Amino acid sequence: MNDLDRNPSGPPPVHVPVLLREVLRHLELQPGAVVVDGTVGAGGHSQEILKQIGPEGTLIGLDRDPMMLDIARSRLNASNCHLKQASYVQLREILAELRIDAVDRILLDLGLSSDQLADDARGFSFRATGSLDMRFDTSQGEPAWQLLEQISQSDLAWVLDHYGEEPQARKVARTIVDFRKSHPIRTVSDLLDAVALAMPGRMERNAPRHPATRVFQALRIAVNQELVHVEQALREVLHPCLKQNGILAIIGFHSLENRLVKHTFRATDRWQLLTTKPVVASIAEQRINPRSRTAKLRVVKRL
Repeated sequence: MNDLDRNPSGPPPVHVPVLLREVLRHLELQPGAVVVDGTVGAGGHSQEILKQIGPEGTLIGLDRDPMMLDIARSRLNASNCHLKQASYVQLREILAELRIDAVDRILLDLGLSSDQLADDARGFSFRATGSLDMRFDTSQGEPAWQLLEQISQSDLAWVLDHYGEEPQARKVARTIVDFRKSHPIRTVSDLLDAVALAMPGRMERNAPRHPATRVFQALRIAVNQELVHVEQALREVLHPCLKQNGILAIIGFHSLENRLVKHTFRATDRWQLLTTKPVVASIAEQRINPRSRTAKLRVVKRL
């Protein structure tokens, strides 16, 4: 949770921030504002936020993934920008460390970065070729391959069903458990081989959604406890960290996190809904950035 040294050099980001114009419009940023980007990623949103809050403003960028902070650091080289390796659930501790009572704006983009998907070494994507790790912070927790090595068939079916909404969760879980008896699942290719046995017909089709998509989503969510973080932040962290009339914007990408956000924002004694329905990407943005197709932006004001 320490400030990261700012180094202008670093790998060029491949991630394109989704709903950038919509986020900036709904945040209603003013010079001098104190803003938290709780999932700073490659810094795409934050780079534009810094321009609007000016040198008199303060930006606090958080991310669990040190690789993403390395990329963000190359784009956010400003004295009024504080980058911290931390989850947004640790926001109260971060603000206390910076001697800030509350902030004006908070943004959470809950999607996985294209830079993370492109990192072969950690196996976030079924297109990767390396180890099946999937951790945002490889210094903490257990990698996905270790989870698959130890988890019971019933627990794996639960993970695939609840975190991936995989219709064939029980069949896929049974196949993976049988597969690992003779072949350890350590790489992306190993997992794809196991999934192919569970649904061979689907694996051969040229469908818009890869048949293993839900399996990879479920394992990533489980390994990083993503929904636990979202739920805890919504229940305990975000409201007290915002000033009265402060604005919170959250971009979700799948129904699991979107349901949590939608349910929390219904608490009309705490939040005023500023978006009557989720804001989605324009057709033009979807063509340029296919990852934006499932993005949904919800915005509220703290009462």
